[in-house]
Amino acid sequence: MFKSMMKSRLFWPILVLLLILIINLFFDRSFLSIEMRNGHLTGSLIDILNRGAPLILISIGMTLVIATKGIDLSVGSVIAMSGAIGAMTVASTEGTGLGPLFMAIGLSLLICALVGGWNGLLVSRVGVQPIVATLILMVAGRGIAQLITGGQITTVYYDPYSFIGGGYLLSLPFSVFIVTFVFLVAVLLTRKTALGLFIESVGSNPDASRLAGINSKNIMLMVYLFSGFCAGVGGLILSSNVMSADGNNAGLWFELDAILAVVIGGTSLMGGRFYLMGTVIGALIIQSLTTTIYSIGVPAETNLVVKAIVVLIVCLLQSPEFRRKVFGFGKVKRTGEQKEREGVSLS
Repeated sequence: MFKSMMKSRLFWPILVLLLILIINLFFDRSFLSIEMRNGHLTGSLIDILNRGAPLILISIGMTLVIATKGIDLSVGSVIAMSGAIGAMTVASTEGTGLGPLFMAIGLSLLICALVGGWNGLLVSRVGVQPIVATLILMVAGRGIAQLITGGQITTVYYDPYSFIGGGYLLSLPFSVFIVTFVFLVAVLLTRKTALGLFIESVGSNPDASRLAGINSKNIMLMVYLFSGFCAGVGGLILSSNVMSADGNNAGLWFELDAILAVVIGGTSLMGGRFYLMGTVIGALIIQSLTTTIYSIGVPAETNLVVKAIVVLIVCLLQSPEFRRKVFGFGKVKRTGEQKEREGVSLS
């Protein structure tokens, strides 16, 4: 039974996540405790879910992109663009009520989806390599965000805007409900319809998919558009959480964390099969690791080094070849016929 559990792609990521949480108990006995304060659930676990919401969102979009054998390096810049558009829209709109809020959300998500679609057009229609196409927006997008904010950190004084990333619903952070909704929509569309099969088919063999009648260009366009949308939602959460927009630093290095989360979750960079639940666990590992580094007093400048080491360990543990060589797990049993053939070949 234990060996069958080890074969699951979720086993090692879940194990590493549990180990990170247990390690925190040695430094803070109350790390796993959750309390009710002022009608809100509080605690380190709640903070991990709240602060990890933007990363989970962009990792979900990144999963579908990678499943088509693509990559999206622009999500960090799209986050900056989304926050800048949302904050500047609220700051420039005179009025009360929820009108400015809905205008900021609608405009941010629309533009972010469009720029994601732009990446999709370059990849699917023009034929530009995904890493090059998204690298263009990675550079230009952050410049656009700085142009929108005038190169300054724009502060927002509008309480409804703060509810996106800092509000609570049913005692839980509202960002948790946003992530849950997007995740469920992605799961329903990819696992309850043929869309997921089309995405995996395009990632495995786009030429065979085309010959089978699948419009691979539209599939690739759609996943990049969805990735831009997810980054837009994540940017609104980040911006509203701090009630400001920083075109220079918002979403910095998020694209790398998202790629790591997808890989940790078991999705191959070579495309094909993807695992959304594994991606969520991978994002939680990265966020838990970041929280751990800060909570136990590890210098902030070593954050990336420690994170890289943990990611390397998880990836090695996920490799059947590595486990077979180091731990002896997964040894292939040779049948009598195979042994006989090997004997013939040796002779």
